[in-house]
Amino acid sequence: WRLKRVLDRHGIRATVSLNASICHSYPQIVDASLAAGWEMLGHGFIQRALSLESDERAVIRRSIDTIKEYTGAAPRGWMGPGLVETMHTPDILAAEGIEYVCDWCNDDQPYRMKVQQGSLVSIPYTVELNDIPVYLIQHHSSSELFDRARDHFDTLYQEGAESARIMAVSTHPYITGVPHRIKYYDMIFDYIKQFPDVVFMTGSEILDWYKAQG
Repeated sequence: WRLKRVLDRHGIRATVSLNASICHSYPQIVDASLAAGWEMLGHGFIQRALSLESDERAVIRRSIDTIKEYTGAAPRGWMGPGLVETMHTPDILAAEGIEYVCDWCNDDQPYRMKVQQGSLVSIPYTVELNDIPVYLIQHHSSSELFDRARDHFDTLYQEGAESARIMAVSTHPYITGVPHRIKYYDMIFDYIKQFPDVVFMTGSEILDWYKAQG
């Protein structure tokens, strides 16, 4: 709820990496997210890597169906739990109607992926501005996410004068949402909003913008 208060204050709509089972176990979180205009991104049924599932397609389909049944709309995007895919994941996702995927942390711009049928676009995600490696693995101080986000933004903003760049900030309630870190999360958006020609978009909005460019 601390994360949501920050985003609401700044008028920013998040893209939620949603384990679909949350629709059943914590529906109040999904309800509040939907009421705020946030996007639901498919993130498995539970937090378990697809490579550990006996039937990957069934898990993907169950996740999509559960989110659609609860929210009234199927998710357009997907992120594998733990960013894990198999060799078959992109083809399965495209075949099941997923339009974009966030598993590939290798570019600051969207790009089209090769799939057997349909289409699939990679939307930029990050492990550089991600609170799991920053805090739980690298053990940085509470201010690190803000310091890194500020420097990251400065570079992308300069490059964006020639060609648009996407900056993702990935946070988890049990990490960035704790009392001693939340103010630095707030500071990220205070800083970014000072600059002209910056827009805040959900994953689907980035996808639609990208496709509109031809």
